[in-house]
Amino acid sequence: METSKDINRARKVVANWRLILATLVVVALVLFAIGIIIGYFIGLAKEDDVIKATLREADESISNKLMQAVKAENIRANLEYLTEEPHLAGTPADKRQADYIVKLWLEQGLDHAEAVPYNVLLSYPSSEEGKGNKVEILNKKTGANVFTSKPREEILDESQDHPDVLPPYSAYSAAGEVEGKIVYANYARVEDFFYLQRDLGIDLNGTIIIARYGKIFRGDKVFNAMDFGAASIILYSDPEDIAPAGEKPYPDGIFLPETGVQRGTTFKHSMDPLTPGYPATGYAFRIDESEAELPRIPIHPIGYGDAKEILKKMKGDVVKEDWHGEIPEVTYRYGPGLDDDDEIVKVSVYSSNERRTSYNTIGMIRGSVEPDRYVLLGNHRDAWIFGAIDPSSGTASIMEATRVFGDMVKSGWRPRRTLVFCTWGAEEYGLIGSNEWVEENMKSLIPRGVAYINVDAPLMGIHYLRVSATPNLKEVVFNAARKVPDPNPSGNRQTFYDTMITRAPKDGNEPLLYDLGSGSDYASFLHRMGMSAIDMTYRWDTDKYDFSMYPMYHSVYETFHLVETFYDPQFKYLQGMTRMWIEVAWQLADSLILPFNCEDYGIRVKKMFDGFSETDSASKIRNRGLSLDTFGDAVSKFKSQSTNFHKAIANVDRKSPMDIRRVNDQLMALDRAFMDPLGLTGRPYTRHVIFAPSSKDMYASAGFPGLIDALFDIDNSPDPDKQWKEVEREIAIITYHLYTAANTMGDLVTSLTRNEL
Repeated sequence: METSKDINRARKVVANWRLILATLVVVALVLFAIGIIIGYFIGLAKEDDVIKATLREADESISNKLMQAVKAENIRANLEYLTEEPHLAGTPADKRQADYIVKLWLEQGLDHAEAVPYNVLLSYPSSEEGKGNKVEILNKKTGANVFTSKPREEILDESQDHPDVLPPYSAYSAAGEVEGKIVYANYARVEDFFYLQRDLGIDLNGTIIIARYGKIFRGDKVFNAMDFGAASIILYSDPEDIAPAGEKPYPDGIFLPETGVQRGTTFKHSMDPLTPGYPATGYAFRIDESEAELPRIPIHPIGYGDAKEILKKMKGDVVKEDWHGEIPEVTYRYGPGLDDDDEIVKVSVYSSNERRTSYNTIGMIRGSVEPDRYVLLGNHRDAWIFGAIDPSSGTASIMEATRVFGDMVKSGWRPRRTLVFCTWGAEEYGLIGSNEWVEENMKSLIPRGVAYINVDAPLMGIHYLRVSATPNLKEVVFNAARKVPDPNPSGNRQTFYDTMITRAPKDGNEPLLYDLGSGSDYASFLHRMGMSAIDMTYRWDTDKYDFSMYPMYHSVYETFHLVETFYDPQFKYLQGMTRMWIEVAWQLADSLILPFNCEDYGIRVKKMFDGFSETDSASKIRNRGLSLDTFGDAVSKFKSQSTNFHKAIANVDRKSPMDIRRVNDQLMALDRAFMDPLGLTGRPYTRHVIFAPSSKDMYASAGFPGLIDALFDIDNSPDPDKQWKEVEREIAIITYHLYTAANTMGDLVTSLTRNEL
């Protein structure tokens, strides 16, 4: 039986335990509260760190590290690999190179890399015995073959002797055999055909045209010939344009030998011919090939050695001075026909179009702050043969750029915005790979794409850097050029910019920034969806040489040996171009506020309008009773708004993430505002109303392209009233887009676009 003492002792034990438990509860509550407080402040600190990261300015030391990391010897090794074998789109070599680059990028530290296939319509010469494309001179009386063009280019060094080298041909040429009288058409521009037909009275129907490469895109030459009734066209490179007298041809120099031939596409559009407007995926609807806007006449390219055999036999009047080329022993004559009336020219083409798969490679380094904003670097990978300059010098450069960026990521750095690296397939056939990818990803790219930086062939020459870009990117390009060491410094020429100031064409006191036309992979980004863009290359001395393109362009002689021997033995020019590419990309990817200068855009548009106002076309518009006043008012409004916006950016609250994001969104929207959803007249997939090529020349940019097209040859129009209505319409369209573009740089102000009712 328990005593009272035992009971009291038990009570004390219980009381002590209660006290201990109570104390523990209190302590736990206190610790919990402290934990909450500490967690709160840690959260605040983390939130503060996030905000600080969001608002961080670009670290200039990163730029220096990136630039110093570029190694010339790596670029050399890349180029040597890329030029080991021909790698035409749709061939096994195309796939091998795509797979190699994907593997390389993952090893270099990119977050993602893949090969993206598209099944597209491509074009190849026949491999069947006796079915080689050719040009002949035949004697109709005797049936004798007087002349046959060479089936292949002459092998001048062992590096060109590869079994996969395809003979010269023009992609997408119609197949067929055509006989006819020959007519020389200079560069086969519209004005050249007008001169032959209107001024000289030569009937061009059913003729075979012979014309030299240069001045305009080869596909425009073909379609011009078709429009004037020609049955076929022969293209050749004249020595005046690619091998001036006294200069050494390959293998002793960089100039095209007489057996060299330029290959190339003759399709005028930048897309897969069978899936216009949509990506060439497995589920895509494809039109019949007969519905595609492909050439309908046979086309064949030859060397100037073969052209000589035709031109020296031609009859007719001697051509005017600016139509003369420089083929030795040739008196250039218009034709039609040959001196011997029994002789006739025959063109035989056996090429065919085939659906094949070509591959883009897409790699990515995700941004740390704005992963949903994309800065894209691109270059095509496919080549007609070895493509040591076009495009492999650019591909070798982007492979080194990804290594440099990848190493920086491994060291702990990440760009603010996502970097996207692209090597495109089937560019040579008409910018197909990049266009199909843009079509497939357009819905994401329009709101998220910052800019596209294209370096197709960085090593066209070694004289100065030539840049084409939308005007808002002039400042970022020139700032980068001021930082990149010149590959061959001398005196005051220590940077790329110094050499541009010394050697490049000028725009006032600064180097000329060229407008973007077409002809490379920036086209779909700019013209289809309004993404600001840049295209860069090192060029030849334009005061000394009047090349339309570098001499060995698209020939079998464009080899690694050519680059290493004559262009860049130490690979320091390609090292410099890679640094330039990286620096521009870094500025766009890492700057707190995008380094776009809208004021430069306004200045450029005003200069374009003022220049147009002084042309004969503008006088014709006024004489017609049409006014350019509202057009001019819109230009002035756009210019003043761009100046005001530029000033406002300088005063933006750099501690406000929302203000920073808002301003950057407005900067990205500027080129989008010039997109006409209906496209330019007759060109629904070319939508930029300020910067796009004329429909008469795919390569060159035409300011206000829709208006320029509407005014073309208007005096000789079969329906001038209808064409003048189109001029009036184009003026209204451009005016509208200028007003709405001005709106993107401010708040929504509908009065900007209203005239008196």
